[in-house]
Amino acid sequence: MQYLVFVRTIVESFVRKGSTVNLCAIDLSKAFDKVNLHALFIKLMKRHVPVQLLGLLENMLFDCYSCVKWENIYSDFFTVMFGVRHGSVLAPFLFAVFLDELSDTCNLDRNRFIVVYSDDILLICPSVVNLENLIHLCKRELNWLHMTINYKKSCCLRIGPRYDVLCANITSLNGHVLPWTNVIRYLGILLLSQEHSSAL
Repeated sequence: MQYLVFVRTIVESFVRKGSTVNLCAIDLSKAFDKVNLHALFIKLMKRHVPVQLLGLLENMLFDCYSCVKWENIYSDFFTVMFGVRHGSVLAPFLFAVFLDELSDTCNLDRNRFIVVYSDDILLICPSVVNLENLIHLCKRELNWLHMTINYKKSCCLRIGPRYDVLCANITSLNGHVLPWTNVIRYLGILLLSQEHSSAL
């Protein structure tokens, strides 16, 4: 997968120069369910998506109804006003469009990277301080999009010559600590905290 190749290339580039790379895997809480459809359509229009396709997407996303089943009893149907459909082929693409300004907002440079695939976000930075600042910038943008970080499933990891050096805790804007760990899962692949980039 091209995203994993991209991550490996970045990590190996830093490690070859003698740097230790800091990664943070951010898990979003019920991300697909919280997509604001009006904001999504504004972003689609900014991308000059054809009107005919916008009409199809409008019918698919805005004319959704659901109900609650409890044992053999069903509630009245209600309109679903937020979110993209789970399991839909278009859902990851639409969610990516919804988050497309995340990296622009964070004003990235050659030493800070955000890799986003669907609702899987990976932050990469050689400096622990800059990684924490990057997390804060992402949190502000995610707040604006009404997305919530699941801190119980988000964590940080180090790869490189000083991977085992004890680092200060990374703390979010609202005081949650993102723990350092020896392994994180990104796109179904385990990333290991080791000296060399062969951890990928």
